[in-house]
Amino acid sequence: MLNRVRSAVAHLVSSGGAPLPRPKSPDLRNSTSAPPAAPPQAPRSPPARAGSGSAAPARTVEARASFSRPTFLQLSPGGLRRADDHAGRAVQSPPDTGRRLPWSTGYAEVINAGKSRHNEDQACCEVVYVEGRRSVSGAPREPSRGQGLCFYYWGLFDGHAGGRAAEMASRLLHRHIREQLKDLVEILQDPSPPPLCLPSTPGAPGSSDSSHLVGPQSCWSSQKEVTHESLVVGAIENAFLFMDEQMARERRGHQVEGGCCALVVVYLLGKVYVANAGDSRAIIVRNGEIIPMSREFTPETERQRLQMLGFLKPELLGGEFTHLEFPRRVQPKELGQRMLYRDQNMTGWAYKKIELEDLRFPLVCGEGKKARMMATIGVTRGLGDHSLRVCSSTLPIKPFLSSFPEVRVYDLTQYEHCPDDVLVLGTDGLWDVTSDCEVAATVDRVLSAYEPNDPSRYTALAQALVLGARGTPRDRGWRLSNNKLGSGDDISVFVIPLGGPGSYS
Repeated sequence: MLNRVRSAVAHLVSSGGAPLPRPKSPDLRNSTSAPPAAPPQAPRSPPARAGSGSAAPARTVEARASFSRPTFLQLSPGGLRRADDHAGRAVQSPPDTGRRLPWSTGYAEVINAGKSRHNEDQACCEVVYVEGRRSVSGAPREPSRGQGLCFYYWGLFDGHAGGRAAEMASRLLHRHIREQLKDLVEILQDPSPPPLCLPSTPGAPGSSDSSHLVGPQSCWSSQKEVTHESLVVGAIENAFLFMDEQMARERRGHQVEGGCCALVVVYLLGKVYVANAGDSRAIIVRNGEIIPMSREFTPETERQRLQMLGFLKPELLGGEFTHLEFPRRVQPKELGQRMLYRDQNMTGWAYKKIELEDLRFPLVCGEGKKARMMATIGVTRGLGDHSLRVCSSTLPIKPFLSSFPEVRVYDLTQYEHCPDDVLVLGTDGLWDVTSDCEVAATVDRVLSAYEPNDPSRYTALAQALVLGARGTPRDRGWRLSNNKLGSGDDISVFVIPLGGPGSYS
């Protein structure tokens, strides 16, 4: 309680949707973010590089991208080598040079213990300016920076089967979000309800008179209420889908063969939007209370969606899998017996007679971190994976994977935050060995050791979380303080303060 009072006093002293129509996804390889007039810029990610048609340059690009780390880390060649050392596993954070990430955000990462050749996580932190595309009235908009919007953006991308998908998403996903928000700039700044339709350009498809197509109005006496918040949610959802489509188009030229989980935070007009597709996690720790801001998407949590798709489209199973789930693999000797099972509609279990088709491998098998879909992948949402096939088969897995994120919204203006209130983002390397309660305890322990107005406290917290999950080298492995195995995965953590930077209204 004393720490909370001290934090509150110091804070007072120091502070003075429905998705949009989906046209062809834009090619953002050469697009750049227009800088805002006033807000400070985070260090920019490097611009996207066009791929080469020859094999040798492609390998050169692949090798260079494999070693890439977030630009804001400002790693020297020697620092890059240390960051890539599986034996030392040195924790990396932005240098304390006075120029900090927006909101004094803390960040730390560490490479895996040999699970993959390089660190397959990527991170991005940007301040993005959005210029409106058109006015709601349809009249051409006079270029004016005062009419635009600025949003803050944080992203964690956990790659698998290589780091190229995560690297690509870290460079481009925020640009897709900006593109989707261009139509909403004027609408979001107008307190009146959003217009039902945006005006069409004269002569464009769909701009001709279609009044003869309108039917009786008796069943359309009222209109659904659409909020500004839901428009932003829809823009983020569409941005994920367009990012995935761009990966599909460019996967050969850019050799983007793998995929990645994506956890993104957007702060816009007083609200925090947390979008998650994968098994990363975000929580808010506020006054000691834990507020989940995401959920993991795994074969276990999405069992019924996967089974329903296999039931409706059995051709996707290729005659190799069954959409039914059993407590274990069915044996041929059990034909004709009655065994526990559940299908796409069931949350409980029942008995059924085992038939020949039930001997196929189950679509979803295993539990916990060992759960797999089609015996191959342990996550069911993310970006990329367009070339992923079942092991020793040509059966594609992508039809069962979704790039659609779940978006949760937190209104910062509805609560008086202190500098000890934070939003913690972490890839699964953190959460595999650390519970929400343990993270909250670390938040309290580390932040209480620093003055509330010390901006380095959030970097120290991110480092403490990464070190706590990594452990120390002991007994030919990495061990936690309780002697349990530490995380051997890549670990990346953002700590975003919710009360330090001042008013968000």
